[in-house]
Amino acid sequence: MKGSSKATTPTQYINELEGERKAFIKKMHTFIRKSAPSLRPYMVYGMIGYGSYHYKTKSGLEGDWFVVGLASQKNFVSVYVTMCDGNGYLPEKYKKKLGKVKTGKSCINIKKPADIDMKVLGKILKEVEVLYRKKK
Repeated sequence: MKGSSKATTPTQYINELEGERKAFIKKMHTFIRKSAPSLRPYMVYGMIGYGSYHYKTKSGLEGDWFVVGLASQKNFVSVYVTMCDGNGYLPEKYKKKLGKVKTGKSCINIKKPADIDMKVLGKILKEVEVLYRKKK
């Protein structure tokens, strides 16, 4: 999953965008920072990552990945939430409450700001932060 942005900071990433998309990503970035302040933002694979953790798969592959990710895609804005609460990925747990969005295991795809219930997203991000602090 490699993005096309060459930005080296979240601010550069946001400033590369234009118009409504720039405003939407900026709003989401601010919201994520406010909802989960312990998750440090940085650039990873052409998107903004927040917080990081080390993983190791059953096959022995290991590396570092973000806890939350934010990306401007061609047709939507994606918020990736890679934390599980013991019952699965958090976006799946809340998918019926998130609004008019498309969800995958760890992904929330949003076409326009009015489509997502920000209170529910905030609840997910607060839950992520609690889980993240426990792992640290």
